[in-house]
Amino acid sequence: MLGTGIMGAAMTRNLLKNGHAVAVWNRTRSRAEPLAADGATVAGSAAEAVDGADVIITMLDGGETALSALGHAVPSLRQGQVWAQMGTVGIASIPDLAGFAAKHGLTFVDAPVQGTKQPAEQGTLVVLAAGPQNARPVVDPVFDAVGSTTHWLDEDGASGTATRLKLAAVSYAISLTAVIAESVALTKGLGLDPSLLGEVLAGGPLDNVYLQVKMKAMVNDDFTASFAVDNAEKNTRMIHAAAESAGVRVDVNDAAGARLRRVLDQGHGDEDMAATYRASFPG
Repeated sequence: MLGTGIMGAAMTRNLLKNGHAVAVWNRTRSRAEPLAADGATVAGSAAEAVDGADVIITMLDGGETALSALGHAVPSLRQGQVWAQMGTVGIASIPDLAGFAAKHGLTFVDAPVQGTKQPAEQGTLVVLAAGPQNARPVVDPVFDAVGSTTHWLDEDGASGTATRLKLAAVSYAISLTAVIAESVALTKGLGLDPSLLGEVLAGGPLDNVYLQVKMKAMVNDDFTASFAVDNAEKNTRMIHAAAESAGVRVDVNDAAGARLRRVLDQGHGDEDMAATYRASFPG
């Protein structure tokens, strides 16, 4: 497991619980070290982590970071290892990642996950996967350990099918968070108790679990990160680039990105993206 942030750490624990031997590496070693108590081997380098592994998972921030990590691991890569790219990367990154895999004899599986901290901890992520049939018996036990469902979408990891669907799905989550934030902020700005909004929407056709969770965070000023502002903002730029390449306008996504950048300017990049609520107020 290369990358032990919010998602990678939770996924590692579920892999260990399901009997997999896991070596972990993170650019900031201190973020990987707590996993030793769960039974993981903390590697001093990416090359050390992938040495002898059947499956290499990258859960890193963007395609360039994933490619850099694998680049440092080259001395330990071997023919036939399966590389499961499970982070969110831009569509433009997929050819480079797949090309690197082919050059070094790796079987490339593009497998980003849908879900944030809680599903990752519970092992109920949704895995969106594209890769060859011969890789599936190897990675299916891994995907089953971290997720509740795997959607195999394509037999070619280089197709970008999984990443394209992931970007569409995360666009919904980020945009919906911004919409919720504006409604909560407007309720407060109009001199009302924001919790009243939740009462009005509860049980109706507009209600859902996500709405209630994010609304509660905003009302209680609890922005403990599940999907951090800085990560969400980067995702809006990936979504914009993907949409632009397809000739599609994503106005709500772009507005959500602008809100997130205001929150970043306020110094709250490490908070949950529910902190987009802060963008509705000056200062």
